[in-house]
Amino acid sequence: MSRLLLAFAFCLATSSAYAATCTEEAASKKLAGAAKTSFMTKCETDAKASCEKQSAEKKVYGAAKASFEKKCITDAVGTAP
Repeated sequence: MSRLLLAFAFCLATSSAYAATCTEEAASKKLAGAAKTSFMTKCETDAKASCEKQSAEKKVYGAAKASFEKKCITDAVGTAP
């Protein structure tokens, strides 16, 4: 049973590494102007909600929570090319 949980956790950790960032998705959809701004705003909002949920599930609090969420959001949004 513990091997199954370990395998599941490994799959989750590696799958997030292959997820496209908001910036990559916007580029692949060839968004520009208002469409890109709208997409990025929604994507950032969704990333923030997801990261807050993850920090609650991991029971991270205080400065560690702020650091975790900041990195999580940055990783989800990506950097502008």
